[in-house]
Amino acid sequence: MKFVVIGGDAAGMSAASRAKRNLPNLEATVLEKTTDVSFSACGMPYNIADPARDIEDLVVRQADVFREKQGINLLTGHRVEKIDPVGKSVTGVGPDGAAFSFAYDKLLIATGARPVVPEISGIDLPGVMVLRNLKHGRRIKAFLKEHAIQKVVILGMGYIALEMAESFRTLGIEVDMVKPRPGLIPWMDPSMSRVIQDELEAQKVGIYDGHPVKSIEKSGAGLRVICADKTFEAGMVLVAAGVIPNSELAEDAGLALSVKKSIAVDLSMRTSNPDIFSAGDCADSDHLVSGKKVWTPLGLRANRGGWAVADVLAGKDIRLEGVVGTAVFKLFGLEVARTGLSVGEAESAGFDPEATVIQSRSRAHAHPGSTTIWVQMVGDKKSGRLLGVQMVGREGAAHRINAPAVALHAGMSVEAYTQMDLAYAPPFGPALDPTLAASLQLVKALS
Repeated sequence: MKFVVIGGDAAGMSAASRAKRNLPNLEATVLEKTTDVSFSACGMPYNIADPARDIEDLVVRQADVFREKQGINLLTGHRVEKIDPVGKSVTGVGPDGAAFSFAYDKLLIATGARPVVPEISGIDLPGVMVLRNLKHGRRIKAFLKEHAIQKVVILGMGYIALEMAESFRTLGIEVDMVKPRPGLIPWMDPSMSRVIQDELEAQKVGIYDGHPVKSIEKSGAGLRVICADKTFEAGMVLVAAGVIPNSELAEDAGLALSVKKSIAVDLSMRTSNPDIFSAGDCADSDHLVSGKKVWTPLGLRANRGGWAVADVLAGKDIRLEGVVGTAVFKLFGLEVARTGLSVGEAESAGFDPEATVIQSRSRAHAHPGSTTIWVQMVGDKKSGRLLGVQMVGREGAAHRINAPAVALHAGMSVEAYTQMDLAYAPPFGPALDPTLAASLQLVKALS
């Protein structure tokens, strides 16, 4: 069997590696347009914050390991430009500019996602950066090393934008964050979003939501970000306005697309063509709470999707259940976590949501170091079903979110959650876990 993979990051390399283990005689070829494979993209903000660390530390496995130890024909610098589903081949251009063509029996599209780049004047000026892959990380670290940057303007307020705000402040660089729509974190309860904004302001990060950017211009040795009613001076601009799936190859090949133009796949990661699979940040997922198709570009899903494809090739009946949207990030001294649906998302999914927000403690009230932890829990008025949980705190939120995530996978009701047998010891939480306290309050609101 000839198995061709387009894309050499999490989903692509997971699929190729497992496929070779499952089927040693498989002919596996991976075509990666960059020079990097198998790296920890999520670690880049923390690496950038430490000038002494080499960005290459984020490489999980070198390309030669895949080639020499696993027998994968891994070709970097190879950009696929066309998929021919009828002739079952892919064509493109290699690093030397020469055209290439590979025939396949089974194909995996693992082309990932790319940063959203607004169509504004000056977006291509030197000093305007994005962060998605190691090439971007190298460029940012080199720019910071070569220039005495005193201020960065970040366009966006999502996960990467917030993590990079902390990275720049760690380096002693001033930061202003700008976004066109009002609201720091729209999916979060306003009282909890205020906690995050207070933390940013305490760290002297400027928050300017509701300011559409019109253009970026040169300003002396730096840059000027121009909005309708305000301008910002900066030595560097980081565009962190989200990502979009790289689905153009699939679309041009006639494959069905899904939400936000991600590639539509079934539970076995097959596309609308039975010989073509897709996994990773370019593919859609099924949301176990809403029952709708979603696009969730996160690392665990990418690896899991790659493994599933490899097992399907080996003849196994693999069906990935889906996701509940669990995510967590660190912001200075805060842990911010979520799983399931927000109130707005629940309404859009057809539920009749009720929510409660409580303040609890990260440890037993008399235990040294105890801090406040905020929990929002969302349930459905009609069925009593648990729909989602959000948490913010200085400790205890990041791992505590996993219990509600499991409950969502199990389809539990809020009342059933109140009976969860969760661990207790004073250094780790109060006798009544914060999520249990929230569930008890929500049961009252639902009744």
